Amino acid sequence: MNKLYLWGGILSVFLIGATYLAIGTTKGGLNGDIVNTLAVLGAIAIALITIWVVVKYVRQMQNDTASGELAEENWDGIGEYKNELPVGWAVSFIGTMIWGMWYFIVGYPVNAFSQIGQYNEEVKELNQKFAAKYADIKGDRLVDMGESVFLANCTVCHGINADGMDGKAANLNQRIEKKSVEYVIKHGSNNHLLGMEMPMPDRNGLFNANTGALITDAEIDTVASYVANGFQGAGADIFAGTCAGCHGPDGRGLPSVAPNIREFTTDLIANVLHHGKRGAIGKMPAINVLNKKQKEAVAAYIISLSKGE
Repeated sequence: MNKLYLWGGILSVFLIGATYLAIGTTKGGLNGDIVNTLAVLGAIAIALITIWVVVKYVRQMQNDTASGELAEENWDGIGEYKNELPVGWAVSFIGTMIWGMWYFIVGYPVNAFSQIGQYNEEVKELNQKFAAKYADIKGDRLVDMGESVFLANCTVCHGINADGMDGKAANLNQRIEKKSVEYVIKHGSNNHLLGMEMPMPDRNGLFNANTGALITDAEIDTVASYVANGFQGAGADIFAGTCAGCHGPDGRGLPSVAPNIREFTTDLIANVLHHGKRGAIGKMPAINVLNKKQKEAVAAYIISLSKGE
């Protein structure tokens, strides 16, 4: 027998034996779990296929000579033979496709035990208990709950005092900062603040009805200060001519058109938590670990901050 085949056989036996010993000495072994069984069989199959493919082609390189009809195309005198696809490659490809379909349909059925599935079921059950227990909470108790949730989930970016930690995140003690207003006017927005896609155009689509022209840099600076200062000072005329058509004359927004930019609302905050938000500072990720009541509580807490309560 060729030494190459002999060593291939010895290595195969060794790997199978090592796998058996590793499983046999492990407490519980396969534990009757089909996933563990498939994993071990897959590992053995990969090891055996790898060994014998290597043996085959090393042996072939030792003994075979090139033959067949050369293709007309060549590069620097190097050409390819018009050989048919090796049967082994074709069989392996078809076999892999069949095995893949079997695995997804039968080998690992969708109703098999899953740690992730179990975790999701337990979270769903606990959320239902939580919702039932705190369904009627409101007022100061809701704000207190929101403060606890905020401290656990939001302070890493917004800070303990919700001041944004020197621009790291938005300052939640006020509805909106001047730089945020300027950014949205210049670049537009599509942050799902209404819970759906309702994009705002950038400055190239914003006309001042008072002048009949596109909004200017000076007007952007003025109206941004006006909105950030709580709709006080110069800029009311620019807002009325450019922004009020969507955000309403008082800045409290219009249903299914534009969000409230005068004050925080429960729906607005819940939508930001659910979808995330991009603005002048950067991108805030969605916070999907909170359930509906927790989002409502966080909103109540942030609203209390912006009102100075």
